[in-house]
Order: sequence, then structure tokens, then C-alpha cells
Amino acid sequence: MRLNAAALARLPGAVRRPAFDPLGLKCGIVHLGIGAFHRGHQAVFTEDAIEKNGGDWGIIGASLQRDDVPAALRRQDCLYTAETLGTAASFRVMGVLRQALFAPRDCVALLEALCAPTTHAVTLTISEKGYCLTAGGALDFSHPAIIADLATPQAPRSAIGWLALALDTRRHRGAGPLTILACDNLQSNGEKLAAAVMDLADRQHPGSAQWIAASAAFPLTLVDCIVPAPDAAHRARIAAALGMADEASIAREDFAQWVIQDRVAGPLPAWGSVGVQIVPDIAAFQRLKLHVLNAAHSALAYLGLPRGHVYVRQAIADPHLRGVLDTMMTREIGPALAPLDVAAYWRSVVARFENPMIDHRLAQIAEDGSLKLPQRLLPMLTGNARAGRDIACMARVVRAWLDLMATPARPRDPANAWFADWARTGADKAAALDNEALFGDPFRSDTGLRGAILASGAG
Repeated sequence: MRLNAAALARLPGAVRRPAFDPLGLKCGIVHLGIGAFHRGHQAVFTEDAIEKNGGDWGIIGASLQRDDVPAALRRQDCLYTAETLGTAASFRVMGVLRQALFAPRDCVALLEALCAPTTHAVTLTISEKGYCLTAGGALDFSHPAIIADLATPQAPRSAIGWLALALDTRRHRGAGPLTILACDNLQSNGEKLAAAVMDLADRQHPGSAQWIAASAAFPLTLVDCIVPAPDAAHRARIAAALGMADEASIAREDFAQWVIQDRVAGPLPAWGSVGVQIVPDIAAFQRLKLHVLNAAHSALAYLGLPRGHVYVRQAIADPHLRGVLDTMMTREIGPALAPLDVAAYWRSVVARFENPMIDHRLAQIAEDGSLKLPQRLLPMLTGNARAGRDIACMARVVRAWLDLMATPARPRDPANAWFADWARTGADKAAALDNEALFGDPFRSDTGLRGAILASGAG
């Protein structure tokens, strides 16, 4: 038996189910990038808000790249189980997701959803690379997806193209304003998304950029919740708890944070009533998340994988690695982020990393380092070097990343073609630092910074 609407009544009493009729819920949100993180984070906050306050805030989710998740959801009437891993596991069947689309096939349905007058918000979890930006944060007009979008604006490939088309269509139809929330670990995410959408719209749809600036809001956001990739053990726990199969279930930690800049263009769910922090300025929240939690994740991945660790909980339990990270936070990142209380935040992060219920794979975190490190670590590293502060631990993490990228087991990365050629020709670390696509000018002009990386060992 598979989870679906007809099976809701047969769920065991210990499994929480929607407090509303999922099939009767109308939609007010479109989400681009319907992966596990969205289903374990924004969807949970939204379902909580509906259960507490009501409202037609069902979600239409779309995948831009693959149909596996939408297909699994469609077979289950878009129901799925969220397993929350605290001191024990708890299970909740989610009903807020009402449609699951595959953009290349369901392009008409997706555009209609994005342009419906009843749609007031669009959320995105498309990873850093999904924004198609240059190293400087501007829209990359040489990106294959953006080139394709310019050639065929009515059949977008990128999320940026979909938003540019949808906003121009809303302008012509008089469908009203839209709040667009980038929910990825990207510094200044809303600002960069707004600039990218308006730059593309300016070329594709003359006149629409001015309307977008006046009618769409792109608030800055911060999202935080560890949502490990589902594995066989998780699927087995789901089957045992439900007494039926669920092909779209997700696991999540019991901590979740969502901070949204108070800058919106219309109605939204009552997220603030269920723990979402809506504030004038999210900068302090964002700096701690990116440069402490996310930087520590990358450090554990690049330092922990060569030591044979598989999961975050194993790496943080390694006394040697814990010592490196404690030193990095105390002597390097703490002074760089002062007066923010890095020590207290780091203690809370360590407790989350140590959760024995969470199997968060280091290999998953290690992917896309060429996009993640410039957000998470490199600004702290170059800033400390410029100020004469300690950089040894952060330099060691960068060196560990380069060492890993020199191996046949290098993780998936947009720069893998370059790394493969570089490895074949000797994997000269100085040549990597000379690559302007990977590292900014300080890594060539600052001999102290450069020397610290080249002299460091991943050990």
C-alpha cells in the first residue's frame, strides 16, 4: 500500500495528519525547486500557518531539472511524510503541497500558476548554482541556461527566465504584485535575485524591468534546517511508522529557522505566528548562519572525508577536527564577526551537529565548493588577511578542498571540467589560486594569504 488521500484514514494514531482537507485546499504559493529542503522547511512552516490561521495557501511545486520527485508526489496525491529527528523520531503526513509539476513538460500549467491573481508568493530553493550568477554576483549572460532563455523567452530553462516571463505576463494581464523569496544560502539572496531577474527581463521584455521594480518584492531571507538526503534506513522507518510506503518522504532535524526581511508586495501566510522571524534587517542572522554554521559544514566535509568520516555527527565527534573548528571559531571567525556572539551561536551549532539521529552526509555537503566557499569562507579569509588576523584554520580548509578536487573522487562541482584537466597536469595548487573563476584577486596579490594556503596541509 502506498500513501495517498484514500489512505489517510488508515494511518496509525501516532502519525500526525493534516488538520484540513488537502484535496480542498486552494493554492496561493508557487515553489521552484521542489526538493527535500523545501518540503522539510518552508512547506512545514506554511502548513503550520494554515492549521493555526486558515487561508488558501496551498503550494504548487515545480522541478526545473528532473521529474523523479514530482512523479513520486503525483502518485501519492502530493502527500508525503516529514520525519522529525529529535531525541526520538516523530512522523507527520503533509498536505500543503497540492500540485507537483515538471517545468519542461508542464510549462503551460507552471506559467498559469505563476500568473494567477490568487498567487501572491513565489519561493525558491534552487541551490547557489541555480541563480546563474557570475563570481561577482551579477547574472551570467554566458551561462548556457541564460543563453537558451534569451533565444526562447517563452520556454525558459532557468528559474530566472521563469520569473522574468511570469512577471512580464502578470504585467500584461494585470494579475497584481508578487513577493518572491529566495530561500538559498546566498549572500544578499533577494537583492541578487532581483537584479538578475530585472537584467534578464530588460533584454527579453522591454519595459517590464520598471514594472518589476515597482510591483515585485524580493526580501532578503535566511533559512536553516538540516534536511539530510533520504536513505534506506529512513524509508524503512517511514514504512514501519505508516504501515505503507511513501516514495516522497523526507527527514529533518527538530530545529528550523526562517528569517524574512519585512519587505513584501502583498498578502502572505501568517508565518510570523508559527515562528518565522520577520524583521527589518536580517544581516546579523545571515552572517552567523553563513560564516559559522555553513562554513563549519564545509570545513567538516573537506577535512573529514580524507579522515574516513561519512556523516557530520562523526566528523564533529573527532577530537582533532573539533579542535580545528573550535580554534577557527574562536581565533578567526569570531573576531571577524565581532560584536556578534559567535561563541554562543557556535555552541548551539555543535549541539545540532552532534544529533545522533541525523545522518547528514559529508559528501553531499562537499558538492559545489566553487560556489559555496566564496559565500561561506573566502570573505572571512580575505578580510582577516587584510586586517592581520589569524587565518591558519580557514586556509587549511581551502587547501583541503583543493586536495580533494585533485583526486578521482572529487565531488560534483560546476568547475569539474577545469579541475579534471588541472588534476591531469599535476594539480598545482598555485595554478588553482591563479584561476580567477575560482578565487578573487587577493589570492594572487596577497603573498601571506597565498602562502598560508600553499603551506597548509589537510592532515
